[in-house]
Amino acid sequence: MYRSARILMLSTLAFAAPILAGSVTAASAEGLISIIVIDPANPYWLTEGNVAKAEAEKLGYTATVGASKADTNTESKLIDTAITNKSVAIILDPADASGSIGAVKKAIAANIPVFLVNAEINQEGLAKAQLVSNNAQGAALGGQQWVTDIGEKGNFVELLGAPSDNNAATRSNGYETVISQYPDLKKVGSEVANWDRTQGHDKMQSLLQAHPDIIGVTSGNDEMALGAIAALKEAGKLSSIKVGGFDGSPDAVAAIKAGDLQYTVLQPVAVYSAKAVQQADSFIKTGKTGAATEKQLFDCLLITKDNVDKYTAPFTLSE
Repeated sequence: MYRSARILMLSTLAFAAPILAGSVTAASAEGLISIIVIDPANPYWLTEGNVAKAEAEKLGYTATVGASKADTNTESKLIDTAITNKSVAIILDPADASGSIGAVKKAIAANIPVFLVNAEINQEGLAKAQLVSNNAQGAALGGQQWVTDIGEKGNFVELLGAPSDNNAATRSNGYETVISQYPDLKKVGSEVANWDRTQGHDKMQSLLQAHPDIIGVTSGNDEMALGAIAALKEAGKLSSIKVGGFDGSPDAVAAIKAGDLQYTVLQPVAVYSAKAVQQADSFIKTGKTGAATEKQLFDCLLITKDNVDKYTAPFTLSE
């Protein structure tokens, strides 16, 4: 079931209490909700953890946030800690679509319900809910804007996210669905940059050396796009090579305002991170999430120079 992402979030929510990695304090009367994100060094995951924690505390729970750094061993240890601390629910951004299944099963065996955010796992019926961006829809939006900005003829390259994350392939396929309609636009190279800005920079340098005639770059997220922009600036090529992003991060918005980035596709992470906690609260109290399906898609929004001023808080676009 698609859920609209056009929900306003208070700016204070996105700037909520910072992520904690320390010991868990005594649980409140409502209990402890353990939140596990990937890496708060990325503003997307920082917002994900902050929003979920703030929502849990608003509903009367104690909440802690840990980071797996996309490592399944670290993730498993964080799940162990959540079990030891008698969590009443776990909000998890899975480290690996297949590799995280075991961690989810371990939590379930301890009678702790798991609610997934941002990324799916390759098995249904385990998590009580999987709340993710509608990545195919978002990539189609981005692809259409990219063609509008770049034109219908020329060579381009692509920066890809981590292969362990299904979102990487979904976004790439979404771009391809649109761009393939223009036979004179040719992808001449691609590199995996694992959602990382530094890797985006380095892989862009390599791609540019191999394909100096490109006119555009598609990117699976903003961090890789921003890394590519830095490399293109260093090479004096940014004026002739256009870059698109995906996430809707504050730095990407700043790059749009500066004229360095053509667009970003806003993921409504501030919406579904709060929604996951609300569904956990409902399940704890009633045995039901209140949602019609386990997998829930939240539509993305496009941010360009035309509407960038409506960006009112991290990952939040006003009407």
